[in-house]
Amino acid sequence: MSNTAPGKSGRLQAVVESRGFQRSLTTLIAINAITLGMQTSAMLMAAAGPLLTAVDNLILWIFVAEIVIKLFVYRTAFFRDPWNLFDFTVVGVALLPATGPLAVLRSLRVLRVLRLASTVPAMRRVIEGLLASIPGISSVVALLFLVFYVFAVMGTKLYGDAAPEAFGTLGRSMFTLFQVMTLDGWSTDVVRPMMEANPYVWVFFLPFILVTSFAVLNLFIAIIVNAMGEQHEEEQKAEVAEIAETTHAGNAMLLAEIRALREEVRALRDGQP
Repeated sequence: MSNTAPGKSGRLQAVVESRGFQRSLTTLIAINAITLGMQTSAMLMAAAGPLLTAVDNLILWIFVAEIVIKLFVYRTAFFRDPWNLFDFTVVGVALLPATGPLAVLRSLRVLRVLRLASTVPAMRRVIEGLLASIPGISSVVALLFLVFYVFAVMGTKLYGDAAPEAFGTLGRSMFTLFQVMTLDGWSTDVVRPMMEANPYVWVFFLPFILVTSFAVLNLFIAIIVNAMGEQHEEEQKAEVAEIAETTHAGNAMLLAEIRALREEVRALRDGQP
């Protein structure tokens, strides 16, 4: 048994890592996303509720079988891959009982759709780029919070009495400034009503918009794009290194075969009278 187990594991690993297996898995996730959406319709559930539930459960158990196979193939290495941990968690949540007080967990089954992020390489690259940009984004978030805090304190002191609903407290000021930063009705709902009492209130808001909406928020985009570019470069370097290693190994084998042929020719020549 000990001699056959590695062979079985190797064959299963080849199947799990094959392109056909990954495409089939992606197709199942897409089908599952459609069935989960259809289950939100009362009319569809009345017409084909048992069928939709059966398809949903079947796909769930296929996902469970996939996780079990990967655990058998990779063993402890399975838990060292963040994407495997993500798949394991999503499928595990779907297996939790959804009756009684845990009925709210039924809605979490839609998390299985997120597995598309782990099966589609393009999505994986995007998410890995976002994760790689977190250190830089955290600095921008801290800077943005500092700007918010300074302007919120100023707004509360300057306009707390004139516009108590928008700037009456520090919390209201920060929420109003967040609305202004998103440019959602900032002119008609916030600034213009305040300009009736204070025509120069725009002097406070325009610098805030320039700093937050057009400067700090663009830093988010710059950091994410830069992180994705670095991620892509690392993948290209890894591919080049793999190709070089494969080529080197092939050349070494070719040289070894040439040496063996030379030895055979020399032995034949030396053996002739």
